[in-house]
Amino acid sequence: MADIYDFAKNLAHDHAQVIPISLFVAVLCVCLVVGHLFEENRWVNESITAIFIGFLTGTIILLVSKGKSSHVLTFDEELFFIYLLPPIIFNAGFQVKKKQFFQNFLTIMLFGVIGVFISTLIITAGAWFLFPKLGFVGLNARDYLAVGTIFSSTDTVCTLQVLHQDETPLLYSLVFGEGVVNDATSVVLFNAVQKIDVNKLNSGVGLRVIGDFLYLFSTSTALGVAFGLVTAYSLKTLSFGRHSSIREISVVVLMAYLSYMVAELLDLSGILTVFFCGILMSHYAWHNITESSRITTRHVFAMMSFIAETFIFLYVGMDALDIEKWRLTKLSFGASMGVYSTTLLLILLGRAAFVFPLSAFSNYMNRRASRRCSLALKHQVIIWWAGLIRGAVSIALAFKQFTYSGVTLDPINAMMITNTIIVVLFSTLVFGFLTKPLINYLLPHGGTNPISRKESKDIGEDMNLPLLSFDESAATNLSRAKDNLSMLIERPVYTIHSYWRRFDDAYMRPLFGGPVSDQSTC
Repeated sequence: MADIYDFAKNLAHDHAQVIPISLFVAVLCVCLVVGHLFEENRWVNESITAIFIGFLTGTIILLVSKGKSSHVLTFDEELFFIYLLPPIIFNAGFQVKKKQFFQNFLTIMLFGVIGVFISTLIITAGAWFLFPKLGFVGLNARDYLAVGTIFSSTDTVCTLQVLHQDETPLLYSLVFGEGVVNDATSVVLFNAVQKIDVNKLNSGVGLRVIGDFLYLFSTSTALGVAFGLVTAYSLKTLSFGRHSSIREISVVVLMAYLSYMVAELLDLSGILTVFFCGILMSHYAWHNITESSRITTRHVFAMMSFIAETFIFLYVGMDALDIEKWRLTKLSFGASMGVYSTTLLLILLGRAAFVFPLSAFSNYMNRRASRRCSLALKHQVIIWWAGLIRGAVSIALAFKQFTYSGVTLDPINAMMITNTIIVVLFSTLVFGFLTKPLINYLLPHGGTNPISRKESKDIGEDMNLPLLSFDESAATNLSRAKDNLSMLIERPVYTIHSYWRRFDDAYMRPLFGGPVSDQSTC
């Protein structure tokens, strides 16, 4: 009799878990249909659609439950970091336009790494100074630093949907590249902040944070590169596609996920590891699989990323109606609005503080390159605007810092969760809606400046010149070395990229796979 009772109890428990999952999957399907209907409308992207449907679903659940809950599922930050975020980041690395990404690598890293540090400092300092003046107190030093990293993470999807890659390849590459590097850097910096001992704050804390960040960044990147190269070499030498496309697709998918899990087990940044693993797999391993497997892998990773992003924004829409979090908040309506407005203002200032100065520095570094490689003021404004929207990573980091398995009973933590949700909703809806008219005003169609044929020919000739040649005299080699050094000083970004292209064609591609690259330009 007891066995029957236990069986019935377990069956009821299973049904209690299956029903909410089924409802959420049904809502995901509705979101896909609605998103398809709005496909031609560039004013509305998948993020906005998912938030609206999540908000509507939350309202219905709230009415049915008589105000008890607006959720179908409870958010678990571990679920996000283990199952939802890896496919999003890997797909970003796998789908990245590598030629543009590496040609603009310095500028992307300036925005995606240095920019995150500058933005974090400004948001942290501003929140530390202004929040207490608004009556919001109780956060410690680690919380304020976490706030800085949380609101420095961007979501550039809306801008990328409006930009035309063929018309503005440089701008598209910078916005896309910075977006994915920014997310990875924010997570790495967030993890470095967690190691701070708030009881022992001194002048060396900042140096330790930077040291931890550099260690995590370099080792995580190296691990991702290693996994990508091992996968590429294995696919090239073992030729899985001769017998089964399923095996080679499985190897790519499993090695990608394994890179993330190994990084997490080693207390490194799985996000950075899986991103660079995606880049290396796309650059080398993708050329070692059959044509059908190439098409399948691209669509599989894009599908997984799309579903994960939609899942997150649906939850954000539902969570906006979480009555318990709003009830826990002790601040008055005016003080709460002050905190929300202050956070948005700090995001605007933190973004501007690095986009315009670093753009000027990037233009200086590319001063001898083509005009197409320089950033005009209107391009800088678009890059600044593209990074104002906050999204999935900000939500996940906020839940990780201020909740336990998506639940909090602390009024201060509840306030920070609602603050994050309001900022994500406002930036996604308001800034997202204004993105298209702003870009159309600043970049009317046909306003691009393509590189000239003569310029392309000159740079292509430079690319073909070897650094040294054993077939020529020492004097000729010495002269060529002086010319290359002079070119490195005058055009550092272009020169480093050209050296890498020659090394890649001569040594890496023959070993790990891929055709010899064409000698095209910035």
